[in-house]
Amino acid sequence: MENILICDDDRDIVSALKIYLSGQGYGLYEAYTGAQALEMVRAHDIHLVLMDIMMPELDGISATSRLRQECNIPIILLTAKSEDTDKVLGLDVGADDYITKPFNPVEVLARVKSQLRRYTTLGGMERRPDHIVIGGVDLDDAGKSVTVDGEAVSLTPTEFAILRLLMQNPGKVFSSSSIYAHVSGGYALSAEASVAVHIRHLREKIEITPSEPRYIKVVWGQGYKFEVMK
Repeated sequence: MENILICDDDRDIVSALKIYLSGQGYGLYEAYTGAQALEMVRAHDIHLVLMDIMMPELDGISATSRLRQECNIPIILLTAKSEDTDKVLGLDVGADDYITKPFNPVEVLARVKSQLRRYTTLGGMERRPDHIVIGGVDLDDAGKSVTVDGEAVSLTPTEFAILRLLMQNPGKVFSSSSIYAHVSGGYALSAEASVAVHIRHLREKIEITPSEPRYIKVVWGQGYKFEVMK
């Protein structure tokens, strides 16, 4: 099931969009400021964001820019007809599309479906509850197995947990401390060194050339992410 976050400071608009999207099998979440939107995306498995431009605390343009530093999920801006400059700026900072108010329910649903289809299919990612395929990497969580380009690879439980975390959130950057906390349930001063070792071992097992990885990328000063294959 895909989860959609609707973010607008006008609660009537949020309610209307929820009505348009209800009955489609989506999980629907709501936020009323850009800051709340960032918190929701970090806390939940969100697959698409409908983001208003003009909001208090943190506007939609700034929120979109920050989200793009963390993940690649589709972002559709909600704009007024007079906000042409903001539409261009939003697309420049990473938004995927925009919908102009007042909304046409048919257009809203069509654009949402189009962006989700691009994200799950054209982006090279196939998502099922216990099975994720990105590029040539196939992770079966139920069977606790991983294949790369059709060849089985043997991972330790910690390596498997790290790979699963990264593949469940393609494009999202995780710091060493957050990765360590996820796989160990705690915190350690040596988290960065420990995670670096596990990442090196993972690259040796799933990358053709570990020194030039296709999948597990480092974002200097921030952490690691699993690259979305184009």
